[in-house]
Parts: sequence; structure tokens; C-alpha cells
Amino acid sequence: MATNRHKLFNFFIILMPWLSLLFIGKRSMNRYSIAGAFIVLFEIINHLYGHKKKWWKFYDKRRSFVRDELPFDICPYMPMSLWILKYSYGNLKKYALMNAIANGIFTFIGMPILKKMKIIRLYRLNYLQFFIYIHYKSYVLYGFQYLYEKIKNK
Repeated sequence: MATNRHKLFNFFIILMPWLSLLFIGKRSMNRYSIAGAFIVLFEIINHLYGHKKKWWKFYDKRRSFVRDELPFDICPYMPMSLWILKYSYGNLKKYALMNAIANGIFTFIGMPILKKMKIIRLYRLNYLQFFIYIHYKSYVLYGFQYLYEKIKNK
């Protein structure tokens, strides 16, 4: 059964990033939404694998992918991907730096906070391995957007 703090956390992790997309603009939303949807699906596959390998543990008993990992998949990955693509697409160095900063903040600051809140903790990965695990996907996203625009512009 999920604790109240876990339910509240899931509510905010889903609500806040999606509300931010009200300010992204229709043009950016249309341009990057396909890549954003792709990265969500890619992330779900990665989380299913990590769930199976027990790379992290949620404190609530009765493990549930829908309650535990899925909120991380649908948010903040897609909204954050759209914002980072909007402000850095076309400049790979800027894109990589923005992603490294965002992923580093989540890994080295956010994960210890989530551990203290007793929501999730890393189990079979250390912080550096987890950073690599979440950061490599940014290059997959950039490559997908690049290929999508190349096909679309033909």
C-alpha cells in the first residue's frame, strides 16, 4: 500500500512538469512532441528492465510498476525533454550540458532527498552508474529528433 507521502509525491511529479508545458508554445510542442513520446516509451522499457534487475527499491511494500516507476516515466521525462530540446536543439554541446546538469541534479541531489523521504533508494547501482543510466538516454532522444527532422524535411 502506498504511503500518503508517496501519493503526494506522485501527484506533484506528474502535475508540475505537465503544467509547465502550458508555457512552451504550440510550435515547440508540435515540433518536439514525437521525440518526447518516443523517449517516454524508451524510458518505460528501461524502467521495466531496471525493475527486473532491482537497480532501485521503493520503500512501500507491494511493488507496483504503475505506482512506483511509471510516474517517473511519464513525468518529468517528456516535459523536460521538450524544454531542453526547445532551448538547445541544433547545438549538441549546449544540449549535452543542459542534460548533464539536469540529470546530475536529479541523481546527486534529488535521489538522496527521495531516499530521506523514504520513497526510493538505489539498490544495485551507485550514484555515478545511475547518472550514466539516465544520461545516455539524452543522446538517444537527440538522435531520434535529428532523424525525425531529417525525414520530415524530405
